[in-house]
Amino acid sequence: MEWQKKKNERFLHGSLIEDYCLIGDCETAALVSYEGSIDWLCWPNFSSPACFAALLGTRDHGYWKIAPAGKVTATKRQYESGTLVVETSFETKDGEVCLIDFMPPRAEHSHVVRMVRGVRGRVVMEMDLAMRFDYGRTIPWVTSKDDRELHAIAGSDMLVLRADAALRGEGMTTRSEFTVRAGETVSFTLTSLSSLERVPMGQPAEMALKETQDFWREWSGRNKYRGPYAEAVERSLVTLKAMTYRPSGGIVAAATTSLPEKIGGMRNWDYRYCWLRDTAFTLLVLMQAGYVEEAVEWRKWLLRAIAGAPDQVQTIYGICGERQIVEWKADWLPGYEGSRPVRIGNAAVNQFQLDVFGEVAAALNRTPREDDEIRVSSTAVQAALIDHLCKVWNQPDQGIWETRGRAKHFTHSKVMAWVALDRAIKHHERYDGGGDVKRWKKNRDLIHEEVCKKGFNKRLNSFVQSYGSGELDASCLRIGLVGFLPMDDPRIVGTVEAIEKRLMKDGFVLRYDTRTTDDGLPAGEGAFLACSFWMVTCLWLIGRTADATAMFERLLALTNDVGLLAEEYDPVGKRMVGNFPQALSHIALIHSAFAMSGLWRPEPLVETKDLSRKTA
Repeated sequence: MEWQKKKNERFLHGSLIEDYCLIGDCETAALVSYEGSIDWLCWPNFSSPACFAALLGTRDHGYWKIAPAGKVTATKRQYESGTLVVETSFETKDGEVCLIDFMPPRAEHSHVVRMVRGVRGRVVMEMDLAMRFDYGRTIPWVTSKDDRELHAIAGSDMLVLRADAALRGEGMTTRSEFTVRAGETVSFTLTSLSSLERVPMGQPAEMALKETQDFWREWSGRNKYRGPYAEAVERSLVTLKAMTYRPSGGIVAAATTSLPEKIGGMRNWDYRYCWLRDTAFTLLVLMQAGYVEEAVEWRKWLLRAIAGAPDQVQTIYGICGERQIVEWKADWLPGYEGSRPVRIGNAAVNQFQLDVFGEVAAALNRTPREDDEIRVSSTAVQAALIDHLCKVWNQPDQGIWETRGRAKHFTHSKVMAWVALDRAIKHHERYDGGGDVKRWKKNRDLIHEEVCKKGFNKRLNSFVQSYGSGELDASCLRIGLVGFLPMDDPRIVGTVEAIEKRLMKDGFVLRYDTRTTDDGLPAGEGAFLACSFWMVTCLWLIGRTADATAMFERLLALTNDVGLLAEEYDPVGKRMVGNFPQALSHIALIHSAFAMSGLWRPEPLVETKDLSRKTA
């Protein structure tokens, strides 16, 4: 396809965010650079302190590199089809090797396996390993069992390295030089465990590779999407699965923290947690692709996480549903390309974000019922949340973008409150779940009328960021997508056209004009990729299919050489910015592909159709 050609032409060798690929075991994940260096890995889970943190600092903060000792003349990288096994081919004047990186599905312990296979000739290789705990701050005590196995310990943390080549210490790093000939394989396995445990027996690398390949191929084989963008959709689905914490069903927003929205800027956030909004979005696209098991597990995670008093529902939870997420700064890390501060934790956990009620209700309305296996009743939890929503929907909030300034009556938030009520009504009527449905209907219709009156700007012919505002916001693209109004309603078409005219920069959609925010942070960020995909879906659904296709192809061309996307794209610097890979970007990509393939349309209006044509 044309987008694949452009993607490969655009990709450049360097230390960019998009130079990384992802490997993981569905409990944590690592970023591997184009040069064969693992520069980010949190162990034992996504939100644990990193043992490799060079991504946000220097090599002194931890990395693991395997590459040819001599000059590399060509490099090529790809995932094995349908898997999270990445192959990086290095060519030198003496021959060619293939570096195979993966993390086997976790049993008792987590492992990173790196295999170097000789393809042709004879290549001298180097392995450099700097293990650091606590985000690069703590240097472990390293001991050798023999020249093929070493143990690194600091407090309760322990890493064990087993190798097919001789290891030696040099300064505060571990090194190995070895030669690989055609047909030979040299393997390295790094294992994470508690220093209180007995060191487990090693597993042959070839056996671990087969288990990993089988796991991912079986999972990918259940994908039901058969549209024209099957390769991009499959890679996005695998990426979303990789960011799912298998023991609980929670889904992290990204594998990283503090990759900047603007290089050198301060908009650096920790995304290694579970946002109700993002996980609900993920759940819906997984359901579209046929992944019912993930939907059931997510539903269990959700009901465990939000169980309790309705007024204590949070926007963000830990991977097991933890509620305490404290934000602090790792001051010893200089940040990605000097972008400080490096934040650990996320203070947005304390924000009131009204829209999450809508995302949760929409997801619960779609997911299979497995009440026999859930310790709390989904119907009861949803009813309690909706009763609480009836009390608070008229309050200002921080909105979908988690602004750190004053709360506002965000239009998108009110629309999603309407969605919460609308879906809860349908859910309870379908399953005879009781609840004060009469009250819910009254509030639903009040919200609809208020949004059409206060959230629409006649002069701009568009829904706007907040009540009475003259500012546009890309979140308003979702108003038609959630069924609040039909896609052919003049107000929806006007909103799409206004955002296209005023919020698009170099062909990509901005979230909003950051110069108008009052959050105390410097203005400036890249184009939010999910917003651009929302525009694609809207253009398609209002009948501008050629424009939608052209924009979708342009967005696909932004994916890196292995199909991954960050949170944002800087059209001036022509590079990705923000945390990586970003779940919401891949969710929106999948959603657009389904819409353009005729496999998805907005939920039809039923009872509020009498309000949908009122003059704003």
